[in-house]
Amino acid sequence: MERLGLVGLPNAGKSSLFNAMTGASVPVAAHPFSTTETHVGIAQVPDPRLRALAEMSKSKKVVGATLEFVDIAGLVAGSSTGEGMGNRFLGGIREVDAIVMVLRAFADDNVVGGNDPLDDLHTLELELVLADADSVETQIVKRRKMARNDPSLKGEVAAMEAALESLNAGIPIYRSALNEEQRRDLRSTFLLTNKPVLAVVNLGEDQVADADELTKPVAAELGEAAEVLGVSVQLEAEASSLDEADRAELLEGLGLGEGALPRVIRAAYQLLGRRTFLTTGDKESRAWTFRAGAKAPECAGVIHSDLQRGFIRAEVIRWDELLELGSWQKAKDAGRLRVEGKDYEVADGDVLEIRFNV
Repeated sequence: MERLGLVGLPNAGKSSLFNAMTGASVPVAAHPFSTTETHVGIAQVPDPRLRALAEMSKSKKVVGATLEFVDIAGLVAGSSTGEGMGNRFLGGIREVDAIVMVLRAFADDNVVGGNDPLDDLHTLELELVLADADSVETQIVKRRKMARNDPSLKGEVAAMEAALESLNAGIPIYRSALNEEQRRDLRSTFLLTNKPVLAVVNLGEDQVADADELTKPVAAELGEAAEVLGVSVQLEAEASSLDEADRAELLEGLGLGEGALPRVIRAAYQLLGRRTFLTTGDKESRAWTFRAGAKAPECAGVIHSDLQRGFIRAEVIRWDELLELGSWQKAKDAGRLRVEGKDYEVADGDVLEIRFNV
């Protein structure tokens, strides 16, 4: 399972966000470094499509997609040189596949720290950039020597040189001018800023109505390099501790609909390039995670390797079309099931039934 790391300055609210999303109980305090260890938790990916299909099929069991989140020790200025929890912080980021930056906008005299999310962003990026620049400078000399005898490494060396130029200019790789091929060539160097990023601006309860205005400076700074979401983490954490009916009533009463947590989790899921196909029946309805762009046999293999090995065809229908018809059998009788072969690229929201023979 791929991991998303929650990264932020001390008291930005990342541990509270982690608890709200995963149901964990990581200690939260008003002083820095209440998180000193890496904590891992699983979050369910909210999917109304799955619930609707399960109701249609009267499924005995419902299994949603999941994501793994990691709460990483807080960063401070100087982390790249070992200040604060620096080494533990940087080590935690190297082990995740994408980064969720938690940026503080709420003001609270009882909680240490500033409340300018743009300052948070600049501090986080600077420390990551400095660590990456040091890493590239350490590795590039060896790679250049190896490339003299192995021409296949020339692309990697060129990518490292382009990366170093960007990093020395203070620009993290994820929002640099490096193209996709260059970023792929950098994977073996395990750079921190070569990971996809989602930014969460942590708002006070009294700031929710002004979320668009408060997130605008961060969104302008990041441009198309990262999605930016405004979330009142404290409010969401309080709501997540309630049962489903009370949570829905609270959020609806505040005019927040389903709340912000589902948006954060779904955005993180998309950030990893993951999509969902569905299966449904009276025994079980399930959401299956697959790589965006995957073809039918690969998706069959997500269910079981035998289905990929013996793949014959997939019967496919869009989830909303199936709901409209009322059942798989009715869709079949109406001739609405598409028969797709090995070259079919599965789309998010497809409902599949795999035919195979081993």
